[in-house]
Amino acid sequence: MSATHRTTDDTTDRTSRSAKRRMLRREIPGTVGLLADPGDFAAMRRYRSFAFDDHQDYLRHVDDLLRSRAAQGIHTTVALFDPEEYTHFCAEQHLDPDSAASRSRFTAELAGTGPGLPYTGRPIDEIVPLLIDEAVRQATWEYAATLLAELGTCADCGEDIGRSSFERAADVLTRLVRGAGPGHHHLVCSIPTKDQQLVAVLHTETPPHPPGQPPADAGPAGPDGTSRFDGRESLDFVTVLAAGLALGGPGGLVLRTTGAAPGDRVHGWRLDRGRLVPLSAAAVFNAYCTDADTGEPVAPEHGVDYCPGYEVDGPDPHHGPR
Repeated sequence: MSATHRTTDDTTDRTSRSAKRRMLRREIPGTVGLLADPGDFAAMRRYRSFAFDDHQDYLRHVDDLLRSRAAQGIHTTVALFDPEEYTHFCAEQHLDPDSAASRSRFTAELAGTGPGLPYTGRPIDEIVPLLIDEAVRQATWEYAATLLAELGTCADCGEDIGRSSFERAADVLTRLVRGAGPGHHHLVCSIPTKDQQLVAVLHTETPPHPPGQPPADAGPAGPDGTSRFDGRESLDFVTVLAAGLALGGPGGLVLRTTGAAPGDRVHGWRLDRGRLVPLSAAAVFNAYCTDADTGEPVAPEHGVDYCPGYEVDGPDPHHGPR
C-alpha cells in the first residue's frame, strides 16, 4: 500500500470516528445550572473562578449556550442553581466552592434532585419565570407531603392519616370536577400553615358527554377502586388539598369553568375543621371581588357567573383534624 493510500485511509478513519463522536454526543443529555435571581447571581460573584459580573450578560450567554446545544441536537435540562445549597454541597463533599469543577458536580446533582425544565427553544426571559414557578411548585409539594407523612396513625383505628387524607382528597377532586360538568376547569387551593402559604393550581378538561350517558369521572379508577389522577399538577393539587383536610385549619378552594356555556362559572369552598364546605353565591362574589392585599372592592368581571359551591365532601370526616 502506498503512503498516499495510507494517508487517505487514516483521514477517512479519523473523519468516521469524529462523526461517530458527534452522533454519540447528541445522545448524552446535559444540565445547565441557571442563576435566575439577581441576588443569587450576586452571591456567586464572590468566587474568583466565576467569570461573569453582569446578570443580564450572563443570561445572554446562557441563552446562546442553550441554542447552540439545541442546534447540535443535544437535549438540555435547565435547573435552578441555588448558591446556598451549593455552599452546603461543597462543605458536605469537601470540595472547594471556588472551582468550576465543583459547580459542575453540583449541577450534575441538580439533574436528579432539583427543579428543572427541559429546554424547548424558549428565550431565556421566558425560561426564568417558568423555572422559578417550578421551584415553588416542587417546594410546595415537598412541604405538603412532609406534613402528611408526619401525621402518623389514627388513635382510634390505627389507619395512616396521611394516606387516608390523600385518598379522600382524590375523591373530593373527582367530585369537584364531575360536579362542574363539561368545560375547561381551573382550580386553586390555598392552605395557610404555620410556616408558609401552600397554593396549588390545577387545569383539567372535561369533554361533553353524549346525551343519555353519565358524565365521565375526572380520572380512571385505580386497582383499589379509588380515583387516579395522571400528571404532576394533579398530584401536587391532591397533596396540598389532603394537607388542608388533615390539618383541619382554615383554607379555601375556587373552581372556575370556561367553555361549557356562555361566560364563565365560579364556585367556591372553605375548609372548616377538616371538611370542604360550600360557599354561598354571595360569599363567592365577595371573595372574588375583594382585593386580597388591600381589602378594597374590585369590580366583578364581565360575563362571569358567581355560583354557590356544591357538596363534594362527606359530612363527617373519618379522621378528625389534628
